[in-house]
Amino acid sequence: MTPELRQRILDTLWPPGEARHASVWAVLDCARDPAIYRLLLESRLEFLCLYSGKLPRELEMVAPHMVELLPARELTMRLLEEGWGHGWGIFAAIDDASALRPHLRRLLRVQDEDGRRLLFRYYDPRVLRGYLPTCRPSELLQFFGPVRCFVTEDAQGDALVEWRHHAGRLESVRVPTC
Repeated sequence: MTPELRQRILDTLWPPGEARHASVWAVLDCARDPAIYRLLLESRLEFLCLYSGKLPRELEMVAPHMVELLPARELTMRLLEEGWGHGWGIFAAIDDASALRPHLRRLLRVQDEDGRRLLFRYYDPRVLRGYLPTCRPSELLQFFGPVRCFVTEDAQGDALVEWRHHAGRLESVRVPTC
């Protein structure tokens, strides 16, 4: 990762000069790489599994987790340095962090056209990039809920995409390294 890309990601998540910052969270797909769960443990920060109840250790280690980030925190830098471009997860900015976990948990299950309940891996940036542009206005409203914006890596991992919704429309901004 270039220093320019790292700074652009940080500036997108925590805009300079903005008086009030949203709370920024990483939603990580621990099934992508065992290093993700180890990184969470090593951070000694509080992180929350999106699955509920007492899980077997093997499942907990590959489940999706969320963790609050700060721009100068070691975990933030390591996630960017080690995980950017590898589909480790997505970022969410929200004004009221207490609403985030319940909202993200509601998004985990979807129903297909045959009525079957399926796990929706929206926290995989490849899935989110493909899904959001297909949403109708009502689906965008439901998906975003209290989330101000989502940020993902682009398909090549050399830029970021900031996803917002406004007046029933999806807005996406690709921020290149230069």
